[in-house]
Amino acid sequence: MGRKVTVAVATLNQWALDFEGNMSRIMESILEARELGASYRTGPELEVSGYSCEDHFHESDTYLHSWEILLEILMSPVCQNMLIDVGMPVQHRNVAYNCRVVFHNKRILLIRPKMVMCDDGNYRETRWFSSWTKERQTEDYYLPRMIASATGQHTVPIGDAVIATRDTCLGYEICEELWNPRSTHIDMSLSGVEIIVNSSGSYMQLRKAYITTDLIRNASFKAGGMYLFSNLRGCDGQRVYFNGCSAIALNGQIVARGKQFALDDVEVTTATVDLEDIRSYRLAMRSRC
Repeated sequence: MGRKVTVAVATLNQWALDFEGNMSRIMESILEARELGASYRTGPELEVSGYSCEDHFHESDTYLHSWEILLEILMSPVCQNMLIDVGMPVQHRNVAYNCRVVFHNKRILLIRPKMVMCDDGNYRETRWFSSWTKERQTEDYYLPRMIASATGQHTVPIGDAVIATRDTCLGYEICEELWNPRSTHIDMSLSGVEIIVNSSGSYMQLRKAYITTDLIRNASFKAGGMYLFSNLRGCDGQRVYFNGCSAIALNGQIVARGKQFALDDVEVTTATVDLEDIRSYRLAMRSRC
């Protein structure tokens, strides 16, 4: 018996500190994903605030406005009956983290901080963010009053965790965690996670798109599973160009891929996958333990 699921990855042309514009593009991608039949939507890294805010990540207003935008997205009827995650900066115990916020039907399920920062090339992430170092651990995050009054929630888990549903299990990586020698997708796959989600802010370099595609394929090939990769597009007010190429891989094969270069502010790429294909692939892998 098949268990089909439709998932969506969004490629967005976001701008640093353009909170209203960023929200509009996020909402457009959610609406398009819904119209394409997706039950799950993910987007690029730090899509709410924009990736290239630089030292504005040292200002508390950046975090406040991110929560204000999340509240509007969270309460929108467009998001009903879809599992959605968005990228935004979050302060926890006076430490700044680069996070994914996962929600469903007006309730926040998880805040997942980035665990591996990138400081090579044009990246300087440790200037603004700290890594979450507590593997397979969560803590209570006390939500802002405006979120608590709207959702009835006062705390949510923040940390290294996964989302389990009746049909499957989802885990998260953020950009550099895919490139790192100790990528978490293998441990998650061996623990039964079937869908790995990666939100990224990867800029264009010669041959980098080929390397990224190879990493995505291999991430789903070694232990089986589905890998969702969502990337930014455009310049985000910076001097580098984020080149899109959002993709969905299944058991080592790319099943859907977005454009590398385009003028579209919003591009949604979807794939319908039978979860039984993941289970059959893993059952046939006798060395998997």
